[in-house]
Amino acid sequence: MDLIEQTFEFPQDEFTVVDNELHFNDVPLMDIIKQYGTPLKISYLPKITSQIQRAKRMFNVAMAKVDYKGDYKYCYCTKSSHFSFVIEEALKNDIHLETSSAYDIHIINALYESGLIDKDRFIVCNGFKRPHYVENIAALIHDGFENTVPVLDNKDELNLLETALEKKCKIGIRIASEEEPKFDFYTSRLGIRYNDIVDFYRQKIMRNKKFDLYMLHFFINTGIKDTAYYWNELNKCLNVYYELKKICPTLKTLNIGGGFPIKNSLSFEYDYEYMAEEIISQIKGFCTQMEIEEPNIFTEFGSFTVGESGATLFSIINQKQQNDKELWYMVDSSFMTTLPDTWGIKQRYIQLAINNWDREYQRVFLGGLSCDSEDYYSGEAHQNAIFLPKLVGDEPQYIGMFHTGAYQEELGGFGGIQHCLIPAPKHIIIDREKGESDYYTRLFAKEQSYRSMMRILGY
Repeated sequence: MDLIEQTFEFPQDEFTVVDNELHFNDVPLMDIIKQYGTPLKISYLPKITSQIQRAKRMFNVAMAKVDYKGDYKYCYCTKSSHFSFVIEEALKNDIHLETSSAYDIHIINALYESGLIDKDRFIVCNGFKRPHYVENIAALIHDGFENTVPVLDNKDELNLLETALEKKCKIGIRIASEEEPKFDFYTSRLGIRYNDIVDFYRQKIMRNKKFDLYMLHFFINTGIKDTAYYWNELNKCLNVYYELKKICPTLKTLNIGGGFPIKNSLSFEYDYEYMAEEIISQIKGFCTQMEIEEPNIFTEFGSFTVGESGATLFSIINQKQQNDKELWYMVDSSFMTTLPDTWGIKQRYIQLAINNWDREYQRVFLGGLSCDSEDYYSGEAHQNAIFLPKLVGDEPQYIGMFHTGAYQEELGGFGGIQHCLIPAPKHIIIDREKGESDYYTRLFAKEQSYRSMMRILGY
């Protein structure tokens, strides 16, 4: 406790310590561990709603401050987490959806059949579109989803859509933004080049009676940051919007994609309100200068929506002193199974002890159970040393990795074959009744069984 309080502002919004035990969003994690054991995945649903409402409030306040005439639409980027409990929670907040592949459309149909969405909902269809994806998009439009907006990732997709569609539809164009200088390439592989967009509209879309260009889509791979690079790319995007708007009266929307970061450290700092206000202010100022109406603004926040709702809990099952300086704490699962981003892209998460906050601490490395040398989490990989309580006798030590709610199950292959056949852990959902202080839990998935793996492997 002394180490944390001397190093960070603590306690924080979602983290408090009571009787030397960690609480996450006012949920006592030791009580959860006593009920379900470890390893364990947690999804705390109220955080999804609070993040959506936070973003809506920030953008609406930013628009009010500059008398912005367009509307703000919050889209959830489903690829961050396709789980039903995530999307159902998000949909409680009057949002729209963004899809990435053909199978995403089956989720849209299932949500409609369950009464969770109506046919007026905006469905923004991103991603590279193979024929199957185009056919599913066309079926959605023919079924009356009039606000389905396929966003062209390349010029050939227009021909596929024209062949598949019998009704008129809104479409968007994605801009291929230029990447930051540190990237291995100069221009995003996604979208159509800046210089090609206006000519492409004139030649292929302008007189085509099947399409109304409704949306210009702009996304920066490294996220929304207060850098000269981001503002320069936004300005180039606005210039393309202006050139299109002069010849395209149906163009009404600018989609700035996702990119709000999530908290990955107790020292995390990001001024969300400033960024929302600056984005809206720059768009407003540009439109006033060019004497065009302000576009509606769409965002597609994925990690921001769901990331901070997730946590993964482990037990320390052994310690290994491998040399004079390297002490390993072994966890009861595999990082490659449960948190593939930690080894795949060296992603950092907030890592904290769950119990024994009154103990002395020591620097450690965290090792997973698999026999792969990459199955670890350490200061060397993440620029920040790990300190945890010293182990005493047989008394258990529990740790948590927090804000792990986005992408991990998608990348790890939920329910499939795991590295070294180490099973995926239990997954529980924590929720609260609206306005109530008490939480309740339910089991979403048991620990993966050997039978399910044997069946997949053909035994």
